[in-house]
Amino acid sequence: MRLPGAGGLDALRRIKERRPEAVVIVVTGYGTVQSAVQAMKNGAYDFVTKPFSVDELKMLLERVSTHLKLKSENRMLREKVKSKQGFGGIVGRAPEMEKLYRIIAKAANSVHPVLILGESGTGKEMVARSIHYSGPFRDKPFIPVDCGSLVPTLIESELFGHVKGAFTGANQAKDGLLAMAEGGTVFLDEVGELPVDLQAKMLRAIQEKEIRPVGSTRRVPINVRILAATNRDLEHAVTQGEFRRDLYFRLNVLSLRIPALRERRQDIPLLIAYFLERMARASSQEKTLSDDALKAMLAYDWPGNIRELENCLERTYAFTSGPLINTTDLPREVANLPALEASQSAIGNGSSMGRGKIIPIAELEKQTILSAITELNGDKLQAARLLGIGKTTLYRKLKDYAAQEYSA
Repeated sequence: MRLPGAGGLDALRRIKERRPEAVVIVVTGYGTVQSAVQAMKNGAYDFVTKPFSVDELKMLLERVSTHLKLKSENRMLREKVKSKQGFGGIVGRAPEMEKLYRIIAKAANSVHPVLILGESGTGKEMVARSIHYSGPFRDKPFIPVDCGSLVPTLIESELFGHVKGAFTGANQAKDGLLAMAEGGTVFLDEVGELPVDLQAKMLRAIQEKEIRPVGSTRRVPINVRILAATNRDLEHAVTQGEFRRDLYFRLNVLSLRIPALRERRQDIPLLIAYFLERMARASSQEKTLSDDALKAMLAYDWPGNIRELENCLERTYAFTSGPLINTTDLPREVANLPALEASQSAIGNGSSMGRGKIIPIAELEKQTILSAITELNGDKLQAARLLGIGKTTLYRKLKDYAAQEYSA
């Protein structure tokens, strides 16, 4: 800190300017909290005050060695990501994804409707965008419609448009999304949530290539391609009378299924590297995962799929102060800390976990969702985002929980 001719902090600043990748440890006999904070702000890896023990220095150098090793591995992994991104920028090289890319390539050059199946958070909209922007109409509009979040009374107006005075508040005519996407693509996300009465009108729009705005007697021709996605079992919905059979067959001309993240675990490191690189660019601060943290993320089942993985990394990135993300920095469910604590408690009590101690996964999921909503004072949309699940999925699960309590 008190070098002759220049202060230690000035030297640190010059080193980081000339060699940003250098790992610098500040060692001083004049340590204060303020100087330590300033050194860390200027890019120091650590701050050591004299006197220090040899063992302390050895441990610190081992940490530096691990940090450099992970940094190098992370750089190599990012290079792999750049060379191994799949169709349309989708990250993944698992065999299941290679099959998906071939289907996307065929669908991109077709004009027929496509039904995209997959669990919530698997990236259905990204696949739809890949189909649109890889096809001949890439310069035309791509308009996504979340059928699960639209107010039922306004869905028809949003899709088909309305004339002035069609209903209270309709002070002027408005084009529907199907007309606005002229020559392009309309992506019906969570199409399984469309009300049954509106399904008939959507079927007519697809078959006849025309729509009738709300309150109008005039039909308007349209020229759009329909891509639809759902996380529901539409065949089952058809048998239950919740989805029109003729609309299902009309949408299911071409279909593809996106594999869940747990079905392609080998892509998890690639996705982690992709998201960490993106966050590093946004924050100008590079962070890496420890080996144990990576193992924990590989072992986790990711029920919210890629959306949950991205959300997990965003939260962890924001709340981890150092350059290394450890297992303890991860959310408890991902790090599997409850299971670890339970096993340690059982060992401490000299007992083993019997079958009566095991909580079903569905019950754990329910407790997690309800706790999140309580913590956020009832904000369901924020809870869905932080939990890494879709809004539609959250509302459906809450409806199921209410039905269970009623039947009980």
